[in-house]
Amino acid sequence: KVEEMLTDGRRIITFRNGTRKEISADKRMTTISFFNGDVKKIMPDQRVIYYYADAQTTHTAYPDGLEVLQFPNNQIEKHYPDGTQEIVFPDHTVKCLYSDGFKETFFPDGTVVKVEKNGDKIVVFSNGQKEVHTTQFKRREYPDGTVKTVYCNGRQETKYSTGRVRIKDEEGNIILDKK
Repeated sequence: KVEEMLTDGRRIITFRNGTRKEISADKRMTTISFFNGDVKKIMPDQRVIYYYADAQTTHTAYPDGLEVLQFPNNQIEKHYPDGTQEIVFPDHTVKCLYSDGFKETFFPDGTVVKVEKNGDKIVVFSNGQKEVHTTQFKRREYPDGTVKTVYCNGRQETKYSTGRVRIKDEEGNIILDKK
């Protein structure tokens, strides 16, 4: 290795494989430039910023345990110390993955999708409609109070806000229409 001491107080160490380490005059910042193009910076506030040249991805690790990945397509992932992950996609969709298995996705149009650990899904649309998906049924709730449920066996039940109830069997035949 070759070590240089610059007049401004910086130290530069060059290794045989081409890796270069630069230490600031106050010794609070270190930059390591690897032979493959990767760059690692250790900042005065103890952040570690690693740039992966091949993947064009930046990984920043904060002293409190937060890790942030920035991808070339502008996707950003935040990994929190408690296991929570937040992913912001290029279209501004935000997906949150919680350590208990719960997932939430917020779409730019205002739609929100929540998925429970057991797989049950709730979709809240920007128009006020809501869908609930379970292994037993799929239900759509409308802003006017109408609720339509389709069961896993194909039976359909619609309860209108007027009080009317309509039930269809698996083939779509009306078996009850109470007004």
